[in-house]
Amino acid sequence: MLKPGQRVPQDAIAQTLGVSRIPVREALIALEREGWTTIIPHRGAFVNALDEQSVRDHYELLGLFYGFGVRRAVERGGPSLAVSLEVIQKKIAKVKDPSRLYQLALEFHRTVIDAARSPRLRTVLRQMTDVVPGNFFELVPGSDAAVREGTAAIVTAIERNYPEIAEREYATMLHRQGDLVAELFRERGMFDEIPDQPGD
Repeated sequence: MLKPGQRVPQDAIAQTLGVSRIPVREALIALEREGWTTIIPHRGAFVNALDEQSVRDHYELLGLFYGFGVRRAVERGGPSLAVSLEVIQKKIAKVKDPSRLYQLALEFHRTVIDAARSPRLRTVLRQMTDVVPGNFFELVPGSDAAVREGTAAIVTAIERNYPEIAEREYATMLHRQGDLVAELFRERGMFDEIPDQPGD
């Protein structure tokens, strides 16, 4: 496994996968756009640090974007949005299977963003890749409670036609998820000091 600050061995990856360097290079360019690697001309690609502040910033930004989305959705559609979200939220409250919970949480987010009717917001959110690969609710302890309580609070705010409170509750939910991810990564030793990159 590559560590933060380590040079990505493009030739070895290409050989292992049985492909040329071109698709490996294209993948690294995509990873750089998403913030996972840094490409230094004539030196190569290096794995970026995943420090605690970066993790927390990721979830704070998600909270801002989704908070903006839910505020726009309520302003443009009124509290009727709560009808659609309440159906999903009731399923979230009862479901036990982490895979199903993951799908329902995504459906909740999608419903909000669809109702916001903001193509620009949709484009921005597409650039935000997951910090936790795989099923979030299976891998992050306590995340199921965070999404159950958070979505319930969001729906309540929308029912009462309080877009600012819905915005705040979305930010609070994602901030709480960020805390849980940071705690998990810290326990697993993923925030160790990293070496300087060549040329620093």
